[in-house]
Amino acid sequence: MVKLVLLRHGESTANEANIYTGWSDVPLTIKGCEQAKVAGKKLKEENITFTKAHTSLLERAIKTGMIVLDEINQSWIPLEKTWRLNERHYGALRGLNKEFTKRKYGNHQVALWRRSFDTVPPMLDERIEEPKYKKYPSTIIPRAESLKDAYNRILPYWVDEIAPELLHGNNQIVIAHGSTLRAMIKYIENISDERIDGVEVANAEPIIYELDNKLRVISKKIIKIKN
Repeated sequence: MVKLVLLRHGESTANEANIYTGWSDVPLTIKGCEQAKVAGKKLKEENITFTKAHTSLLERAIKTGMIVLDEINQSWIPLEKTWRLNERHYGALRGLNKEFTKRKYGNHQVALWRRSFDTVPPMLDERIEEPKYKKYPSTIIPRAESLKDAYNRILPYWVDEIAPELLHGNNQIVIAHGSTLRAMIKYIENISDERIDGVEVANAEPIIYELDNKLRVISKKIIKIKN
């Protein structure tokens, strides 16, 4: 039996402003930092020793991971960063207020963009990266992504980096984003395309899986925190 912990980052400034973020880099709020600390304290009570942590290339997830590892006294383990765990790219929606998009496009259309498995949001005319970062080759930056697109880019990282560690009995923790964690949960729990729209991942609430030697779910526990 091995344990896998999934954790969405703490509240970001974009969460606070209720805007689409995706691959845009935004920091945690003060509340988000506190949420990460509480998540770490709760995880410490679970007494899980990890051999590796995995996160995206986005500041809000990296900072959350660093805070959590510090709280559980495991800041010495490798913190692997990859663009494959980045949040889903919201295309032309990014930077827009979510309530504004509901008024402009209607609740049904926005729900499809946000919750369905294969609906792609409005695409950017061209791939855009903030010039100060240069984090990614321009060819991998999406113009927009459905949850299915995010699922397909995450899966190789799961197969190559996370699953082998788990199969060797090494507990792992993944600190990422709402949509990309939904995609990972879909795979782990074998959730249908239709049912995934009902899966929510809250900020900074650890999800703890116990997996068998074939990485099938034995148990699942979500640690609630006060927001």
